[in-house]
Amino acid sequence: MNPSLAPAPAASPPSSAVRETPPGPASFSTLALAPAVLANLALLGYTDMTPIQAASLPLALAGHDLIAQAQTGSGKTAAFALALLARLNPRRRAVQALVLVPTRELADQVTQEIRRLARAEENLKVLALAGGAVIRTQLASLEHGAHVVVGTPGRLLDHLQRGSLALDALNTLVLDEADRMLDMGFFDDIATVAKACPKERQTLLFSATYPPGIVKLSQQFLRQPKEVKLVQQHAGATIRQRWYEVRENERLHAVSLLLDHYRPASSLAFCNTKQQCRDLVAVLAAQGFEALSLHGDLEQRERDQVLVQFANRSCSVLVATDVAARGLDIAQLEAVINVDVTPEPELHIHRIGRTGRAGEAGWALSLASLDEMGRVGNIELLQGRESEWHPLGELQPSGSGKLRAPMVTLQILGGRKEKIRPGDVLGALTGEAGFAAAQIGKINVVEFSTYVAVERGIAPDALRRLNEVKVKGKRVKARRLSDAPA
Repeated sequence: MNPSLAPAPAASPPSSAVRETPPGPASFSTLALAPAVLANLALLGYTDMTPIQAASLPLALAGHDLIAQAQTGSGKTAAFALALLARLNPRRRAVQALVLVPTRELADQVTQEIRRLARAEENLKVLALAGGAVIRTQLASLEHGAHVVVGTPGRLLDHLQRGSLALDALNTLVLDEADRMLDMGFFDDIATVAKACPKERQTLLFSATYPPGIVKLSQQFLRQPKEVKLVQQHAGATIRQRWYEVRENERLHAVSLLLDHYRPASSLAFCNTKQQCRDLVAVLAAQGFEALSLHGDLEQRERDQVLVQFANRSCSVLVATDVAARGLDIAQLEAVINVDVTPEPELHIHRIGRTGRAGEAGWALSLASLDEMGRVGNIELLQGRESEWHPLGELQPSGSGKLRAPMVTLQILGGRKEKIRPGDVLGALTGEAGFAAAQIGKINVVEFSTYVAVERGIAPDALRRLNEVKVKGKRVKARRLSDAPA
């Protein structure tokens, strides 16, 4: 970057609240966790708890129902995962914990994190059940049994209706990103799933914001919950925030000015509507930028391909709605661009908190028209400070040529069904094809396809060689995923 620089009995209201960051770092060793679990946490590099973990884990481990408000990236997955794992009986092959999440991507992320945290216990099975995946495979996995299930409301409801998911042994129900599930219209599905759970259970609800629907959920399905609400102060040292006033007819073009001036290698642009996403991608494409959109009208296959390209650095700009982007955890995101001002100030904090992770610097660049100044004022009240405004006229190209993604994604027609592994693809490219391992990026193997990122300069040659060499002893067909020019 080149800048200057199962219903419970009627619930009572939450019985306690924790605000602000607990004083000083707290070690996981202070928790009532098994020695093997603590040893595994140390191997994973988990020593001190994040604020949400320090505030919620003692309550959850003590068996309380919980409402916890915290942003994505705050460590909340480990907070509920360690709590549910502590209540499991590994010798009983039955679903004892259920985690509801809004999207397939978040289901995969949460499943992987629970597996990592559960490595201290052998033969503990964690299963993801999300829409967009082949249900026959899920049915076969359920027949073999699982201890923890992570899934989206619609797919979990499908399995309950089929009789393939039994919840009679369940002791922990987790509602993760509950506000986004409500935004996506899942209240009735959540309620049906919760009613299928035993009444005597622990329920943990995690949410980034606190809309009225959360209160309704907690009153129906939580018992005397404790409340943990951390007022998260993103930003100061790691996130630089700047605002630009725009007229409506210059808003989309202003995004390209921001990209040319700041030149982020990876940026996430938020729009309030699906149509605005489409319009912005069209404008950026016409100006030579490699941008992809993520919104609710995409089919699952299209969504997966967009996310693969953004995560492997084959696409510089991802344009998304808040609902579509919920649950994404993109590493090394250099900038967040607010194309529209969100009407919910807490959602603005959630948006910009996706950059500046793990101590890395990041930019939060926001566009606002005169009609949106009331929303800006609400954001300032929540942040406790005035916005830093800059004129559009100061935005000048700070590099030579258009911003290009460093990698290109190639798609191999064949995946897990053909027993292809990442090592097979890497071996083919670095062996017979003759490329250096450093020229090959992320390799994603899914059910019927494999996606491999290669350096832009070698993309045409790598594609040609992939169609000539053998992968796992067989010839494969490959194509460039993106139609963007090399």
